[in-house]
Amino acid sequence: MTSTDVSKDAEGSGPSGYAAARLRLLTEEARCGPPRRAALAELTDEWLTGLFAAGAESLRGVSLVAVGGYGRGELSPRSDLDLLLLHDGGDSKAVAALADRIWYPVWDLGLALDHSVRTPAEARRTAGEDLKVQLGLLDARHIAGDLGLTAGLRTSVLADWRNQAPKRLPELQELSAERAERQGELQYLLEPDLKEARGGLRDATILRAVAASWLADAPREGLDDARRRLLDVRDALHLTTGRATDRLSLQEQDQVAAELGLLDADTLLRRVYEAARVISYASDVTWREVGRVLRARAVRPRLRAMLGGGAKPTAERSPLAEGVVEQDGEVVLARAARPERDPVLPLRAAAAAAQAGLPLSLHAVRRMAANVRPLPTPWPAEAREQLVTLLGSGRPTVEVWEALEAEGLITHFLPDWERVRCRPQRNAVHIWTVDRHLIETAVRASEFTRRVHRPDLLLVAALLHDIGKGWPGDHSVAGEIIVKDVAARIGFDRDDVTVLATLVRHHLLLVETATRRDLEDPATVRSVAEAVGSQGTLELLHALTEADALATGPAAWSSWRGSLVADLVKRVGAVLAGDDPAEPEAAAPTAEQERLAIEAIATGSPVLALRAQTEPPSEEQAPGDPEPLGVELLIAVPDQPGVLPAVAGVLAMHRLTVRTAELSALDLPDGVEGAVLLLNWRVAAEYGSLPQAARLRADLVRALDGSLDIAGRLAERDAAYPRRRGVVAPPPRVTVHPAASRLATVIEVRAQDAPGLLFRIGRALEDASVRVRSAHVSTPGANAVDAFYVTGPEGAPLPGEEAAAVARKLEETLRG
Repeated sequence: MTSTDVSKDAEGSGPSGYAAARLRLLTEEARCGPPRRAALAELTDEWLTGLFAAGAESLRGVSLVAVGGYGRGELSPRSDLDLLLLHDGGDSKAVAALADRIWYPVWDLGLALDHSVRTPAEARRTAGEDLKVQLGLLDARHIAGDLGLTAGLRTSVLADWRNQAPKRLPELQELSAERAERQGELQYLLEPDLKEARGGLRDATILRAVAASWLADAPREGLDDARRRLLDVRDALHLTTGRATDRLSLQEQDQVAAELGLLDADTLLRRVYEAARVISYASDVTWREVGRVLRARAVRPRLRAMLGGGAKPTAERSPLAEGVVEQDGEVVLARAARPERDPVLPLRAAAAAAQAGLPLSLHAVRRMAANVRPLPTPWPAEAREQLVTLLGSGRPTVEVWEALEAEGLITHFLPDWERVRCRPQRNAVHIWTVDRHLIETAVRASEFTRRVHRPDLLLVAALLHDIGKGWPGDHSVAGEIIVKDVAARIGFDRDDVTVLATLVRHHLLLVETATRRDLEDPATVRSVAEAVGSQGTLELLHALTEADALATGPAAWSSWRGSLVADLVKRVGAVLAGDDPAEPEAAAPTAEQERLAIEAIATGSPVLALRAQTEPPSEEQAPGDPEPLGVELLIAVPDQPGVLPAVAGVLAMHRLTVRTAELSALDLPDGVEGAVLLLNWRVAAEYGSLPQAARLRADLVRALDGSLDIAGRLAERDAAYPRRRGVVAPPPRVTVHPAASRLATVIEVRAQDAPGLLFRIGRALEDASVRVRSAHVSTPGANAVDAFYVTGPEGAPLPGEEAAAVARKLEETLRG
């Protein structure tokens, strides 16, 4: 039987009527969320019932069953229809014909269908072999036909699941962990999979399955609402894209937010993250309870035998702190604890749990949250000490902090936390939301507490350094204001408050200066020394800088950045100790630089050398597994106009990414006449292998003599690739920093990184008739932040108006 024949036979069941009714339902603005999903399931039930009735006729012992999401009545606009045609093993040909009469009309309407035809015995056997099938059958719901057949299957499947739960739940937990490893955590991803990522709809379904096993139950508060929110987002995603997708892509987030009536994409992501956090925390608590129950079941028979039969063993309770004990692998409250009379108890319990590396029990956290008392202002010394102890406990701090946050205790103690909670960071460098990044920074800072004289200030600064990201404007400026209030409330004295405010205000100062400014320039070092103010603050800022970068993501820190920051700290420390930074003297060229320079003068053309670089392995790497840094490109070229854009353009043509760039004039040995520019750059291939040095040199020669049209070649390549939709980057910004150097004018360019960007900048500076004394290139994620030390033709800094005009012209060029 063809699909056309089946469709004609099924017209009495109204496929076209169903399609029209379905369309009306999905376009009704008045009905959305759970009511629309339930109405769509009911409408689909009626249609399928008609198809079943038209095909079943006198057939007995057959039923149509909805399973999975359809079984739960959670039909999103583009959801699959998960259907099981259940039969008692009778007339197989008649059952097959009935299946065709149901499946083909579904396919003809373009609906996705996940279908099967089985007897109850076959369904149970398949469920026993495939966890996914078993989870789907746990939500089986009768649609049409023999109700007794469906009810019998439901009863048998539930009984099987409960009997097999001690074996199958660990298997399910392992599969969930593997999926989380592949898909990531929903609460931190910029383009999350709403279903498969950890904390998504799949985990919410698994929690229902665990509850059905009767071994453990998830904490119910907020769980249904979190599931509903994710389903609402998926509905909006299906409607805006017209596709059956669970991936919330960047280019679709604004449309999805508008469909849901939300302000913007950030508000949407925050809603998704909050829901995912509830489901993730519930999963952690539930799996912990499953493990506890299974361990108890395994141990109980042996204990009973040892105790002589019927005596029930009592769980041991080991004291950890006042009012806090360990019991059965969790931290719980002592029997004498009175949270309503002890406002420090939540912090004390959290610190004890983190120090012991144990989770806080759900019951303990909820009891403390229900009876929490406000702390006096300023906090008593014990409360401050317990907070510092919690922050300094390393990796266990994360799980304990999440438990406190799940019940609202963090915002009770730190109300300003609410603005950064679940706040997304649309920057490729950051891998965490703002709040999780702050906790990760504290975890990293705990590794450096032996390096500083005030570990407490380091840990609190780590926790609060980005607290201003919930406010408009520069988050460092806003954070300085907030931290003064928070630190005073926590109980730090005036001097400590000043130090903490300085650390928050300048937490980016060292890394930005080290990577974007000329450290040989005395003005650079003096400006940092003035901002920091003291050796003690410098020491803390150095540790905070490294902890912040390590907690940001792999792209934010390297041995190279660390060495630059350490060099800057050494220079600033000398100034704070009373030494005056000397004017920079030209460094003596190395033997290789001198050789290249002499060859460049002798040949009158550029000479270059490529040398691979690696870093020592980090703590996370195995010994002997060095971190690749790219390739050092050393170029000596007779001084002439256009060197910077020529080199940058050639590198872009060869698909080489510039990671750092230094450009300076080289003093030649006595007896060698001429002027040579030395370019010391670090580059890496976008993909594939590096080009040969001879090819780079040949193209560079042509670029300098004008026979190579770099701009044209780059434009052709750009036009050959279709532009992809994505986040619209903010426009480029060019600023002048007049006080950054006494020897040159510093022009800073911030723009979206793109092939040929450095070439365009270099060409624009050449067109403005300025000389580039040195260039400092930094590319954190997709954002280029490049600083250029420029002078006029005579070697002096540019006058203020001229510098502003150059910056304006450069910005116009980049915007165009």
